[in-house]
Amino acid sequence: MEKVKVGIIGPGNIGQDLMIKLRRSKYLKLACVVNIKESEGLDKARELGIDASAEGIDYLINNHKNNIKIVFDCTSAPAHLINAPKLKEAGMFVVDLTPAALGPYCVPAVNMDENLLKSDNVNMVTCAGQANVPIVSAINKAADVVYAEVVSSISSKSAGPGTRANIDEFTVTTRTALEELGGADKAKVIIVLNPAEPPILMRNTIYTKVKNPDLNKIKEAAFEAAKTVQQYVPGYRFLLEPIIEDDIVTTMVEVEGLGDYLPKYSGNLDIITAAAVNIAEKKAQLMGGIK
Repeated sequence: MEKVKVGIIGPGNIGQDLMIKLRRSKYLKLACVVNIKESEGLDKARELGIDASAEGIDYLINNHKNNIKIVFDCTSAPAHLINAPKLKEAGMFVVDLTPAALGPYCVPAVNMDENLLKSDNVNMVTCAGQANVPIVSAINKAADVVYAEVVSSISSKSAGPGTRANIDEFTVTTRTALEELGGADKAKVIIVLNPAEPPILMRNTIYTKVKNPDLNKIKEAAFEAAKTVQQYVPGYRFLLEPIIEDDIVTTMVEVEGLGDYLPKYSGNLDIITAAAVNIAEKKAQLMGGIK
């Protein structure tokens, strides 16, 4: 099939990592990158022969309305509230990498299906959502999760201005996803920015209180969930396989990035860009009639 043309709004760390991942895609072709000011990301796009502009979303829509079908919004929650209606009017499918959560949450390993891909806007939740929802969802299916508590620890160096500016939205959005997609009756999320040197990989400690504490079923479900995530995030792995004490299940997962634009310790950013490309590729396949 002919590659589907895509655009990026906001070529910061996440946007530039997407540029590299998209160049490897069999189904997607990056056609335009925009920002609201000149930047390193725009310069990089131009070096790659990609149309790039500091005139923002209006440039992308005015110049590519008829050829770009999918857009990655890598700006911020407030910016996405402005961008989303414009992109919808232009008929572009939006993969939202901000915590704005205007569209339905999508964690590919948990809920990506044809109906969701027919939405005009899907939200990538957060890096913690992408890392932890698959495990909580698996444990819930095996053991019925009453309460889930997640502690996500990431390197301070991998938390850029966008992440820091959206901490409140980050925790609320992740908690909601643990409940709505993960199936937990109630959930709590804590994020820790760790200044350790050398920088640590993303680490997630997941505590769940369950109704049916069958460790064998829990392990089987959790391992299967991890295997699914590894199809698009190879560096996703258990640091601590599920263990159980009474009705409390504890497990830890670590995320190592591919080292494209971002350092390998920035697994928290890599998991969300990898998941975003995975969704866009499935959308492109659906558009091309490939099941």
